[in-house]
Amino acid sequence: MSNAPANASARMPTWFIPHGGGPCFFMDWNPPDEWNRMADFLKNVAATLPRRPKAIVMVSAHWLKPHFAVTSAAQPELIYDYHGFPPHTYELTYPAPGAPVLAEQVVKTLTTAGITSASDADRGFDHGMFIPLKLIFPQANIPVVQLSLHNSLDPEQHLEAGRSLGTLRDQDILIIGSGMSFHNMRAYGNPQYGPVSDAFDDWLTKAVESSAQERYRLLANWEQAPGARQCHPPRAEEHLLPLMFIAGAAGEDAGRKVFSDRIMDTTVSAFCFG
Repeated sequence: MSNAPANASARMPTWFIPHGGGPCFFMDWNPPDEWNRMADFLKNVAATLPRRPKAIVMVSAHWLKPHFAVTSAAQPELIYDYHGFPPHTYELTYPAPGAPVLAEQVVKTLTTAGITSASDADRGFDHGMFIPLKLIFPQANIPVVQLSLHNSLDPEQHLEAGRSLGTLRDQDILIIGSGMSFHNMRAYGNPQYGPVSDAFDDWLTKAVESSAQERYRLLANWEQAPGARQCHPPRAEEHLLPLMFIAGAAGEDAGRKVFSDRIMDTTVSAFCFG
């Protein structure tokens, strides 16, 4: 992805970004440079935007509900939903404000589209939100609402929900899907999964770069991709579904791969639309 900002009149893109493993960017790791390239990508990606977003809608892999839910508190607390990491990683801060009015708009838009949704004033920001945003927008001064996944894990349902919210991009609202293009906890660090992750990543890239209609068809049927269920085991595809949401929000805009790296012997990528 070029570091030069796009045309100032352009609508906001949509992003699918990897958020790493727990608080990986803020702790020692072995090998020590394992997450450096991903961190550098996240630190520099904001420079590619046409302008500073007025707000962010963040779809995180770490929140599933029986309906689409939206954080609506004015100042959501952080949820340290990772386990077994160093004590200091439970003291990380990211005091970004919420956006109650935007949350209401998101719920209304989804509801108008016939998609069941509700606001949640008690839900905080999970690490799928604050870990990557600490790198992308470290000043934490852009309002954020976080949107849940639907626990049906139905890809078409997420494509349609994203499509209904695509008009937010014309209001300078940045829509981000936070997950991982490869997420099999038992496979990380196993070299046998390298070729499997490569084949799936190649398929995913071709799907993203297809025409909008073909992209929708392919992503709705992602389980047919080579190695799909080795990369995202059954009922554990929550880290891939944010991609469906942002692909839906992309509308007719073209998609492309903007980052890829070898992480713990597997390939992990990021994608942008618009």
